[in-house]
Amino acid sequence: MITIKEAISKAEIMEYVKFPFSLYKNNPYWVPPLISEEAESFDKNKNPIFKNADARFYLAYKDNKPAGRIAAIINWDEVNGQQKKKVRFGWYDVIDDIEVTKALLEKVYELGRENNLDYVEGPMGFSNLDKVGLLTEGFDQIGTMITWYNHAYYVEHLEKLGYVKEKEYLESIFSFSNVDPNTYQKAVELVKKRYGLKSITFTRTKDIMPRVDEMFDLFNAAYEGLSSFVAISDIQKDYFKKKYINLINPEYIKFIDDKGGKLIAFSIVMPSFSHAMQKARGKLFPFGFLHLLKARKKSKDVIFYLIGIHPEYQNKGVTAIIFDEYYKTFTEKGIETCIRTPELEENHAIHNLWKNFSPIIHKRRRTYRKDI
Repeated sequence: MITIKEAISKAEIMEYVKFPFSLYKNNPYWVPPLISEEAESFDKNKNPIFKNADARFYLAYKDNKPAGRIAAIINWDEVNGQQKKKVRFGWYDVIDDIEVTKALLEKVYELGRENNLDYVEGPMGFSNLDKVGLLTEGFDQIGTMITWYNHAYYVEHLEKLGYVKEKEYLESIFSFSNVDPNTYQKAVELVKKRYGLKSITFTRTKDIMPRVDEMFDLFNAAYEGLSSFVAISDIQKDYFKKKYINLINPEYIKFIDDKGGKLIAFSIVMPSFSHAMQKARGKLFPFGFLHLLKARKKSKDVIFYLIGIHPEYQNKGVTAIIFDEYYKTFTEKGIETCIRTPELEENHAIHNLWKNFSPIIHKRRRTYRKDI
């Protein structure tokens, strides 16, 4: 017998957050979240996304044992601003029983129908800075702290229930030794001189903070043309600033200004925390934070998290300046492997940035859609 319960109380939300820890126990590729941080992101009094979004969190039980979870989400900026009559689902984890998946998704449809929405898409989070996509290839590759991992049968469940592919995402990896500075260094000074550009690298996090809002404004401008993009609001900027910037080595954040001191490009790279997160097992204390600190300082793998270039400067060689700055930093730190986060298959401009580094696509993921 399958029963579904909405997780509302703190204890229920904690059970919701912890369910994947049993589902993926001893799985070498799953990267657990920090339990406290995940629970806080679902707190409607703490996460500002809930000013523009609604969400319900559901737990499934089979024979009185936890069997699955799902979040039903409406991003009202997307529904009202972009006229996309869509209900999202995310944080979808389930045992290999299609009836459990079916029962969970029925709760998502209920929320959609209550609000006169036409279709469901997922898995995806509240906004563009959340995790996205169901893994369809690369089940034998370790995940990252900014992606979801899932068993292969998740795909079978959705496709048997009539879901079709909506968006495809690619993840790739390349060795830093593949990076030949001669492919772009000749262009660096030329581009800087032609457009009056200046590259800026920071050594202290406190010096980055005053410019983070400007960075998110540029992020909105750079990505607004993509079909899946929903702009980041001012209140979300503050939230993400506090949540993420302190995690990132300041020298891994690169800014490029024009001659008037206006930001025209930025890039954020993160050290890989995957193995550290596995060792932490979802907890910062007593030793989890030590594993994370060690990874922040010594990880030889890095993740290209975000890159944004103002539309006026796209296709003008600005990426050569960014790559040159990272080449200096990565050489100094002995970086070995570069990992790219999920990028939309249709985003050819981003894919072209990396073509000279011989990247290998090691994972694919997609969101699925179904009319309700």
